[in-house]
Amino acid sequence: MESNTDTQQRILDSARELIYARSYADVGVAAICEHAGVKKGSFYHFFPSKRDLTLSMLDAVYADLKETLVMKAFAEDIPPLARLDRFGQLAAEFQQQMHQSTGVVLGCPFGNLSNELATQDETIRIRIEQIFTNLQVVIRKVLREAVDEGEIKNLNIEATAQAMLAYFEGVMLLAKSQNNTKILSQLMPAMSQIRINTI
Repeated sequence: MESNTDTQQRILDSARELIYARSYADVGVAAICEHAGVKKGSFYHFFPSKRDLTLSMLDAVYADLKETLVMKAFAEDIPPLARLDRFGQLAAEFQQQMHQSTGVVLGCPFGNLSNELATQDETIRIRIEQIFTNLQVVIRKVLREAVDEGEIKNLNIEATAQAMLAYFEGVMLLAKSQNNTKILSQLMPAMSQIRINTI
């Protein structure tokens, strides 16, 4: 007999797969339930609304991202700036794998939802902002190490971290808009070269 945890996880996994491949607006509760093989009663037992499901989904996606991408990319086995290069490389490789299986560049799940919902749902916007802030904290840490080790000088760490994340998201969006993974391999290496100097 399936446990409540298993049912809840199937709903989360289905929402994640469908919304990432399509869009928030295009995927309704009925479609999620059908994909997960559950009835609407089960859905609303775990999630009072589609928004609540989306918030849980965002948390789950970020937890997976930390484990499979962030921790791996920013492991301290190579110099700080090389970790930024590895972050871009691993992200590009993941998009290439998804492109091979789906035929499309899916882009960043957080960027996708932000573009779609930031002006429509403040609660979801805030959650995505928190995720981006967490990523900036990781980048700032790496930049601070790069400064301490003499890889970079005269750097506005906070502004540079924000600029790097903005560049990363922009490259993802451009690759998605052109359905072209080559953009990722061509442009991601430049992320670690971004500098905003202190005044």
